[in-house]
Amino acid sequence: MWDGAMRGGDVRTEALFAYVSCERRVPKDHPLRGVLPIVDAALSDLSPAFAKLYAPIGRPSIPPEKLLRALLLQAFYSVRSERQLMEQLDYNLLFRWFVGLGIEDPVWDVTVFTKNRDRLLDGDIAAKFFQAVLGQAEVRALLSDEHFSVDGTLIEAWASMKSFKPKDEAGGALPAGDAGGGRNAERDFHGEQRTNDSHASTTDPDARLFRKGRGKEAKLCHMGHLLMENRNGLIVDALVTQASGTAEREAALTMLGRQAGRHRATLGADKAYDVAGFVAGLRTLNVTPQVAQNTSGRRSAIDGRTTRHAGYATSQRIRKRIEEGFGWIKTVGNLGKTRHRGTARVGWMFTLTAAACNLVRLPKLLAVG
Repeated sequence: MWDGAMRGGDVRTEALFAYVSCERRVPKDHPLRGVLPIVDAALSDLSPAFAKLYAPIGRPSIPPEKLLRALLLQAFYSVRSERQLMEQLDYNLLFRWFVGLGIEDPVWDVTVFTKNRDRLLDGDIAAKFFQAVLGQAEVRALLSDEHFSVDGTLIEAWASMKSFKPKDEAGGALPAGDAGGGRNAERDFHGEQRTNDSHASTTDPDARLFRKGRGKEAKLCHMGHLLMENRNGLIVDALVTQASGTAEREAALTMLGRQAGRHRATLGADKAYDVAGFVAGLRTLNVTPQVAQNTSGRRSAIDGRTTRHAGYATSQRIRKRIEEGFGWIKTVGNLGKTRHRGTARVGWMFTLTAAACNLVRLPKLLAVG
């Protein structure tokens, strides 16, 4: 039955000239429109830091502002590699608009992009960008400087268990009982005792063999740490260390020590932080340790002077929100298994991804605030 509409022809219409801008193709209510002004303000504050990393004369390189915007897109949209990121930038008008590329601007070679990214590693630009976002006046108004939560998580290293070899193994020779097969040779680990003292990964020497708890398998990994303020659940510091049994507590003291001011504050944490030395360290920093009590066959370092207050229960409830940040960083941000090697580079990407996690939430929080 006809409804008065004629069938359209399946013909490709490719005009010789097109007068269209990326700005016009991005919807007015797109979420990235709220993120971009915050990013641009932070990058503007970093201009002096960028200037120190580049020579005053010579061939122009990739603008660091555009490079950082591209890396943020990689976290926002779970792009797995820089090569795929360059492919997206070539045809995705939204990506071009956010980065600041015109519709006809050429896309950078992926090797050039990664080399310029590593240049920013020397200036600790990720941490400075992270703090520049939090340092904006309207963002500071959202943060609590009195109540914090802390936790750590494992980041699987970009290294195979086959690369975990004895430190005195010369020239990468295969131990007795191992078969050939090139770089993916088979290895027989049966009966071999492997520890971080005697073995190291030849792929990522900074990775450590670690397991989260009993019954869990040991993996080569790094350890990521977050410090969260409790008012809106925003991340206020991020750090990556080598994985060890004491790394979480040491990182917590380091991150707390970097917070401005010395007025009294509180810190919520899980049972792994219930250690007398850590609690004493918090009190030295004028921080009240609202840590979950660990009474499994031992005496807790947290007594009734802390647990009797209503604030203790509130802190224990709110501290679990830090898992939302870890979840976003490891799933959307693609850092459940890092693509980089070395504590410094993994930490750089972890910090930038934590900043991206904050940026996703800030537009709505600013609108409400």
